[in-house]
Amino acid sequence: MFAHFDIKQLIFGRLSLEAIPYHEPILVATFAVVALAGIALLGAVTWFGKWDYLWREWFTTIDHKRIGIMYVILAIVMLLRGFADALMMLVQKALSVGASEGYLPPHHYDQIFTAHGTIMIFFMAMPFVTGMMNYIMPLQIGARDVAFPFLNNFSFWMTVGGATLTMLSLFVGEFSRATWLAYAPLSGAAYSPGVGVDYYIWGLQVAGVGTTLSGINLIATVIKMRAPGMTLMKMPVFCWTTLASNALIVTIFPVLTATLALLALDRYVGTHFFTNDFGGNSMLYMNLIWIWGHPEVYVLVLPAFGIYSEVVSTFCSKRLFGYTSMVYATAVIALVSWLVWLHHFFTMGAGPNVNSFFGIASMIIAIPTGAKVFNWLFTMYRGRIRFEGPFIWVMGFIPTFVIGGLTGVLLAVPPADFVVHNSLFLVAHFHNVIIGGVVFGLLAGVQYWFPKAFGYKLDPFWGKVSFWCWLSGFWTVFLPLYVLGLMGVTRRTQHFDDPSVQPYLTIAAIGVCVIMVGILTFVLQLIVSYFRREQLRDFTGDPWGGRTLEWSTSSPPPPYNFAFTPVVHDLDAWWDMKRRGYERPLGGFRPIHMPKNTGAGVVLAGLSTVLGFALIWYIWWLAALSFAGLIAAAITHTFDYNRDFYISAEDVVRLENQRTAQLAAGA
Repeated sequence: MFAHFDIKQLIFGRLSLEAIPYHEPILVATFAVVALAGIALLGAVTWFGKWDYLWREWFTTIDHKRIGIMYVILAIVMLLRGFADALMMLVQKALSVGASEGYLPPHHYDQIFTAHGTIMIFFMAMPFVTGMMNYIMPLQIGARDVAFPFLNNFSFWMTVGGATLTMLSLFVGEFSRATWLAYAPLSGAAYSPGVGVDYYIWGLQVAGVGTTLSGINLIATVIKMRAPGMTLMKMPVFCWTTLASNALIVTIFPVLTATLALLALDRYVGTHFFTNDFGGNSMLYMNLIWIWGHPEVYVLVLPAFGIYSEVVSTFCSKRLFGYTSMVYATAVIALVSWLVWLHHFFTMGAGPNVNSFFGIASMIIAIPTGAKVFNWLFTMYRGRIRFEGPFIWVMGFIPTFVIGGLTGVLLAVPPADFVVHNSLFLVAHFHNVIIGGVVFGLLAGVQYWFPKAFGYKLDPFWGKVSFWCWLSGFWTVFLPLYVLGLMGVTRRTQHFDDPSVQPYLTIAAIGVCVIMVGILTFVLQLIVSYFRREQLRDFTGDPWGGRTLEWSTSSPPPPYNFAFTPVVHDLDAWWDMKRRGYERPLGGFRPIHMPKNTGAGVVLAGLSTVLGFALIWYIWWLAALSFAGLIAAAITHTFDYNRDFYISAEDVVRLENQRTAQLAAGA
């Protein structure tokens, strides 16, 4: 009997049939829906014979544009998952008051709110932002691709690997219940002995490698691959915010990696970095995780600021007001974001001097952010504003984000923070900034650049319906939470004894249903636009009257982006070229050197994901095997010298002639 147990443990580690939560009806139903949808999708791909096409053109691509699109698709899928968690939480809060216990048991609720935060930040917002930067920035600087095209593919598939591990926890085992930042000592082996925190650790470690490498790649692209004449102070603001965001990524994500590695050592080896005994210090974990966590907010919001700048300038038909101050404000925000992390735990007892320093730093960072808002408003002043799809998101963003910023300044005052710390006020503020700042910006970017990526605009009616549902739903959810927070109602609570809070929670639950309609109408907008694509077709490549270089190419752009590398003479390079009577070259094309597609990124990321799964379940033979395979695959890839090819001059002529025909059709 013991021999049998040992062999079973050797083969399967901690994995057993008990790991499948068949006793949880909600999870079983979710699994059934996901399984049926997955089978239907795989069946459709097989039926239409698209596997070879997907492998050749998408999975192995090193084209920054296709990788950017795949990042955004991943983000939208994870948005649906993360929002489902939010919907379940708010409905549970509305129902679980007084004698009623709601429908989610505490252990399941804790998993849901942990998964919601983890998925929305790491696997929705980060891929969405990275996808936007990947697609647009190389086009805006006049480059043919990013600096390290293979690394771009590998980074994407590592992000997919981390998302896969996180999603897998829904159906095999459990997810962490230690909050989305896995606070120690709650995340230690003594308080979280199951596999939930291990899923969290290895899901984020795998994805974090991809994010760090992507950051290095995009920095190198901005610094080394700008078109002739494009000095740093002639770059579009979106490129500046991309540079600042990725500079933060490469400095903070190694901190996250090290922090999770120390937590893994505590759990796997029995060290005591973050325990409350044997010399450990759980506050060390708090400091390390927030040294990553607060700059991460600016990693997300700075590219969104860049999107707003591009949209405002285009739809006001004006050069962005205060370009130089925008650049310096971006740099100051990135720098000061490193000096504010401790405002997340003013209540830890660090003393008045420490709290004063971080409180003042938190207020200072609001100054360059406010300067940006005034610059956008001054750009609108006396501009010829067109209230089209992308621009209405800016109009919703400004008042929403300003209120979120003001509540942030309030939380930066240590005495005020002592009152509302760990309350629903804090939850409302955080979502005010992330939804009002980041998500609105990303959705504006989708509306703005969608015709560039796919050759047709998005349907404007459903875009407006989605916007108004998002905006009204957001305030319906979070205004009651602000009020409850000021009343002292704490966050992370599954049940409330006081029945007086129920009306506020019911209103919030109604609001989240309105946001759900906004998300569904966004998906409907994508579907309707696809079927109406001929009516919405863009033949010019410049449907909005754009000002930056991405609008000088066809929609969608050719694989090489530019037949001839553009020469830049002024800020708003494409606007300047149009003003000077630019004529597109129609001859003299030459072969263009391009990198080749490769499957190495898929293989390496797949092996990394298997390694993570094996470490989660203590399947040591599989961990050793996948690690050895990872090393072998990496070495094999280094000996692959057949990594590039030339697009022939004939192919360039053919693609450019198609562009000429498009322009003639749209004339």
